[in-house]
Parts: sequence; structure tokens; C-alpha cells
Amino acid sequence: MAASMARFGLRSASLLLRQGAKGNGAASAKRSFSASAHDDASEAAKWEKIPYAGITTCTILAIYNLWKGHPHHEEPPAYPYLHIRNKEFPWGPDGLFEKKHHDH
Repeated sequence: MAASMARFGLRSASLLLRQGAKGNGAASAKRSFSASAHDDASEAAKWEKIPYAGITTCTILAIYNLWKGHPHHEEPPAYPYLHIRNKEFPWGPDGLFEKKHHDH
């Protein structure tokens, strides 16, 4: 632990000596960060605008996809073997969502 404290003391002393050699004096002892307050504000403003740009882009693409429509294909032939019923449904002879026959 004493060795780490000595290393820290040597680093801070060498830092002060380098900053003193530049002629900044006591003002250079203040630590400067890589980002300033102006950079943080512009970064926050940028990330506030990005979701709105994404929402606008997705809305425009959705409107375009809905506007252009879809291709209509021919109806497949009505094959009789597709609607085979081996037993009656519990709600009657017709399907639940089919048109009911009134001739019963």
C-alpha cells in the first residue's frame, strides 16, 4: 500500500512539474476533462432529436407500404376434398362462421 501511495505521489508530482513547465502556474493544477458542458448539451440535444427522426421515417415507410397496395392473385379452385366433415359440429351442421342454410 505504501508503494502505491508513493507511485501516486510521484505521478502527481511529475504532472505538476510538467504543467508548471508550460507556464500555466496554479491554474494548471485544475484537472481538465475531455468533454465540456457545451459538448454534453449538444450530445443531449442530438439524442433528443434522433427518436423523432426515427418515428418520422418509420411513419413515412408505413404510409408508403400501405399506399402501394398488394398484388391480387387468382382464387384457387374450390376443391371438394378441402371441406370434408366426418362428424357434425357441436353447434350444428354448418361451420361457426359460415352462412347458415335456411332450408332446414
